[in-house]
Amino acid sequence: MPEIERVLFTWSGGKDSALALYELQRQKHHEVAALLTTVTEDYDRISMHGVRRILLQRQAQSLCYPLEIVYLSGNSSNEEYEARLKEKLLQYKARGVSSAVFGDIYLEDVRKYREGNLAQVGMKGIFPLWKRDTAELAHKFIDLGFKAIVTCVDSSVLDKRFAGRAYDERFLSELPDRVDPCGENGEFHSFVYDGPIFHDKIHLRRGRVVLRDNRFYFCDLIPVRRQAAYE
Repeated sequence: MPEIERVLFTWSGGKDSALALYELQRQKHHEVAALLTTVTEDYDRISMHGVRRILLQRQAQSLCYPLEIVYLSGNSSNEEYEARLKEKLLQYKARGVSSAVFGDIYLEDVRKYREGNLAQVGMKGIFPLWKRDTAELAHKFIDLGFKAIVTCVDSSVLDKRFAGRAYDERFLSELPDRVDPCGENGEFHSFVYDGPIFHDKIHLRRGRVVLRDNRFYFCDLIPVRRQAAYE
């Protein structure tokens, strides 16, 4: 029987993270010490995804994992990110965590950057979805029963009508050919509120869609009581 390895799971709250965690759980060779998420402290939201911290916390509660947050300033630099990340990694390495898990799929430069940060503290990276076909992953995510809402779209490749949409077969069918079905190049981001890895559904409703930085459309997601939940 393989030895169980303790890992830190880098969690964005989106579909790639959820599918990577699903795959990791199936392997049964790892123990997740915590979910690690970057939050922009100026807005109290998940960095890039624009999702409120309270919804992130509800995800962690439903997944039954501790949540570790790295807070970044609104205009954080790579240096700030790397310094705060290194601090957290060293804390977990001291607790016997040897690896960090990522939901990246095929961007070589991103993987190299992550592995470089880990190498500085003597840790390694695990990439459960690496080099998998993104169209197949997208359909698998939906077929498994995961439910997600698109929270952010890059207006340089997608228009406003894609923000706030359910990540489903219809959404995929309407994507322009140049857009990756998993949004691997940053074309869009998502928030997962239900699926096979969750013990309880996260209840929410869609709020306003706003344009930020003259480029990104964000759909606000608002936590609600069960009887008023978004379907």
